[in-house]
Amino acid sequence: MLVGLMREVASGERRVALVPAGVSALKKAKLEVIVEEGAGVESGYTDQAYRDAGAEVGKAPDILKKADLVVGIRPPSVLRPDLISIALYDPLSAPKEVPAASGATLFSLDLIPRTTRAQAMDVLSSQSNLAGYLGVLIGSTELSKILPMMTTAAGTLPPAKVLVLGAGVAGLQAIATARRLGAVVSAYDVRSAVKEQIESLGARFVELPIDAGDSQTSGGYAKAMGEEFYARQRQLLGDVLAEMDMVVTTALVPGMKAPILVTTAMAERMHSGSVIVDLAAEKGGNCELTKPGETYVHNGVKIVGPLNLASSLCTHASLLFSKNVTTFLLNMVSKEGVFEMKMEDPIVSGSLLAKGGEVVHAQVRERLGLEVKVNE
Repeated sequence: MLVGLMREVASGERRVALVPAGVSALKKAKLEVIVEEGAGVESGYTDQAYRDAGAEVGKAPDILKKADLVVGIRPPSVLRPDLISIALYDPLSAPKEVPAASGATLFSLDLIPRTTRAQAMDVLSSQSNLAGYLGVLIGSTELSKILPMMTTAAGTLPPAKVLVLGAGVAGLQAIATARRLGAVVSAYDVRSAVKEQIESLGARFVELPIDAGDSQTSGGYAKAMGEEFYARQRQLLGDVLAEMDMVVTTALVPGMKAPILVTTAMAERMHSGSVIVDLAAEKGGNCELTKPGETYVHNGVKIVGPLNLASSLCTHASLLFSKNVTTFLLNMVSKEGVFEMKMEDPIVSGSLLAKGGEVVHAQVRERLGLEVKVNE
């Protein structure tokens, strides 16, 4: 099998889906690799590094013509009926944009089940981890004060107060980073099950007198709640936000618009000079005032809506993504180097998006209003 790697063409995307170390792993599994010229340059990986790892370096038309399988951050612009594509298709958010009619076999990395065995393949977690880290650093540079307590000859500066909303992968990393920088950190999540994780990082778990019921999916994600719940939640969180210097929001529900956790009224209760960093900006934002891709001031409060944060840390983001994607791919390769789609494997069946000219993933078919079929 010949595995192809294309240069990413999406605006602002600096990551690459396969680094030279990943090429070496595929070569050991008896796969051949062809890489487009300059594919890894933005992330610090030269063409020569790919050659040294055993890859052929060529031009885009050759790869699209010759490769049996193509890996990428985003899908390739051209798909053949006999091509296998592994990328982030985001099909739950945009099911109508799935290019199933191409006839290609499509695997969407954002559909990989959240199970123990699939952890090493979970690109959403690896990239969210970096986003949580960088989000706090961005907030710290936008804040008008320092995060740690500092004692000087001129007096003692108290530590900043940071609130993290959402304790998934990004939220937990944001908590850990803010704590390392010396802030006093609090965190809230609708899932009470994460209280122990929050407290283990040295943060205070904010408990609200509100019944969240069954707030977690079997896959470990937060469930979407009703508007009545969110309204009560916002009312209670308003008092907490009023005391904070920085708020980092990370709440996302797969395939849905981000829930509004911080209303305009809540933001206006925060003191002048405070900062809100909305890590859910790409999905509309957790703050009502968020403008995706922009930073601006409202009533003295700075609201930051960063996009594709992992791309800003492209070297390490690519390294992690590459490890995820090679682990995922090698899970379907035999010892003889033969690609095998074993549909009894929940990782394979759970991430298979389309084949034979039609969408086969049950959730995506449901969103398209199609009859739900069982993957075969």
